[in-house]
Amino acid sequence: MREFAFELRLCAHLEPREGVVSRQLGASVHGTGNRILDVVTVAPGPAFDERVALTPDEIPSGVLDADVGVGRWRRVTDAFDGPPERAHRLAEAGADAGFLELDRKRGQRVARQVARYPDDWFGRLVGIENKPDLGTPGDLDFQLRHDAALGLLDEVVLATESYVTRAHLNRIPEGVGVWRVDFDRDDPIEVVREGTPLDPSAPGVEIRDERGLETRVGFVSPDEKAAKRRRLAERAFGKGWRTYGLPDCAQSRPGREAGAATLPHCAFKQRLVDAASECGPDCPGYEPGDSPAADLDGERAARTAWTPDAGEKRRQASLDRFS
Repeated sequence: MREFAFELRLCAHLEPREGVVSRQLGASVHGTGNRILDVVTVAPGPAFDERVALTPDEIPSGVLDADVGVGRWRRVTDAFDGPPERAHRLAEAGADAGFLELDRKRGQRVARQVARYPDDWFGRLVGIENKPDLGTPGDLDFQLRHDAALGLLDEVVLATESYVTRAHLNRIPEGVGVWRVDFDRDDPIEVVREGTPLDPSAPGVEIRDERGLETRVGFVSPDEKAAKRRRLAERAFGKGWRTYGLPDCAQSRPGREAGAATLPHCAFKQRLVDAASECGPDCPGYEPGDSPAADLDGERAARTAWTPDAGEKRRQASLDRFS
């Protein structure tokens, strides 16, 4: 649980100074599920405010790739690639997200965008690998070499609570930035080594697997990286970092971090807990009770430009057509 607590606390401190903060996001292009980033920050681009106003949710990549524009209705089965079932499923997902309007014309379901998608809404993407204890590195070397070789992100950073020695720095791939984090300080992040900027516009090499002396890699084109960066930014925007629940237990207390971020704290264990994996009747300190009241979406809205109500009236009007 140390890494889980470290991750939540770091996100809470990053949130006020970054455009978007999210965690546990897939960063593989060809190797599905091969690489999960602990934390991703997304810097605002020139059209960030337009993206905020569009919808608070993630817009699926299949919807953005469809041949659907603004103002002109298109038959769903013509606009989306694949069989009709996939086309209708994606159209409904786009409407649920508040990005598409749906209607029926001449017996056919049709779709159009509610507004143009602002391609330049995001800027720099920074990936942060959390390793509170450098004495137990696990797969750290592979993870950082994967990110550096792929070059999907603009920068890669390692965050740790450990004292960082020269020996540690020599084992960390060159170009990866290093932060030492001490949550007892007013500003908990000390930059030990600045990260070297990566080039997302260049081809990349994705390390898929390593077995002994054998390493399997795949080459990734700039266009593939650009498409993945958009998916990663969209996923981060829609997901955020508050993907945890507060325990349904009388021992549950809303912990506070960085001023106003509510975190899942347990009075019995006297630490942050992952309610999904370690709370419930099997815990010796469990006492039936309701989880503490917390408005996690409201907290995100108060601390960032994101708003849960963006596009709400437009989305409801679209869905009411088929109710």
